[in-house]
Amino acid sequence: MNQGPAGADEALLGAAVAVRAKAYAPASSFRVGAAVLAADGRTFAGCNVENASYGLTICAERAAVCAAVAAGARQLVAVAVATDLDEPARPCGACRQVLAEFGRGMRVLLVGRSGAVVATTLDRLLPEPFTFDDVARGRSR
Repeated sequence: MNQGPAGADEALLGAAVAVRAKAYAPASSFRVGAAVLAADGRTFAGCNVENASYGLTICAERAAVCAAVAAGARQLVAVAVATDLDEPARPCGACRQVLAEFGRGMRVLLVGRSGAVVATTLDRLLPEPFTFDDVARGRSR
């Protein structure tokens, strides 16, 4: 796995842990923070925001990606996800797909309350994402 500099990984994890405290999770009490690292070195953070209409809930990973895109970033090289579970949790399927749009081989760092960090890649978590090439093939039929 392609590892980033230890300091960069720690900073990204720190940003995810810090924003986790700002999560809005009145229904589940499951707070999540995420931070993405753009290829240009900028970091963007987001937290989960629940809604009474639960399907409208926004995951932390997608909130962080949206912040990056709003700032003009289009290539992401890493994501850190911090939950308030003891052990690290993986991103949901929807978040994996959204992350793949901006960096299929990105590093993925996961941390829980215990402080244990799991490092992997998005390719491992989502080996065959749906892509715009798939859409184009469908249009050409």
